[in-house]
Amino acid sequence: MNWEVIGSYLPLYWKAMLLTLRIGWIGIVFAILLGVLCAIVRFYKIPVLSQLAGVYIEVFRNTPLLVQLFFLYFALPKIGIPIRADFCGALGLALLGGAYMAETFRSGLESVAGIQTESALSLGMNKSQVVTHIIFPQAFARSVPSFVANIIFLLKETSVFSAISLMDLMFTAKDLIGLYYKTTECLTLLVVFYALILIPVSVLGDRLERRVRHAEFGD
Repeated sequence: MNWEVIGSYLPLYWKAMLLTLRIGWIGIVFAILLGVLCAIVRFYKIPVLSQLAGVYIEVFRNTPLLVQLFFLYFALPKIGIPIRADFCGALGLALLGGAYMAETFRSGLESVAGIQTESALSLGMNKSQVVTHIIFPQAFARSVPSFVANIIFLLKETSVFSAISLMDLMFTAKDLIGLYYKTTECLTLLVVFYALILIPVSVLGDRLERRVRHAEFGD
């Protein structure tokens, strides 16, 4: 292990990590928004939109992100829709993540017993209040473990961004290995920087789960 080499590579990995985080979190934010929208559409069985959301979810959950990125980056320009690599990465992650988030939130919504809605309505609450104060808080609390797992999964999926020439962590590691053959040092830094990204998310997710957990789930 050459520590001088590791020290000289640190700025490159830091820059790559910032790019990975920027594109990754943009994609994740839009994945959450898309997932919530699709979950609501499917939960309330809105005609046509529910079927379209179901097709979208099945297509994107059952195809690899790499294939989706290749389609967005290489196929769309062929039909006159040019797309930048960073936008492509964020869009691909948002579409993939939206499909997973939709099922996560939908399962949370369906886990809330129907009797609670009926009880709230009988107490004089309107439908908007029932959704805002009864259904959504419980659905979110029950979705947190899967929600955090999806975020970690999507952050790890950023490793395929190198396929569309984005200078992310994986691209940087492969590029340096190809140039200087410092495989051990490059892979060590790759593991360390991915750990710097993922471990805080895991810890914060665990704390969030404990804060929103209902009494029926234990302390």
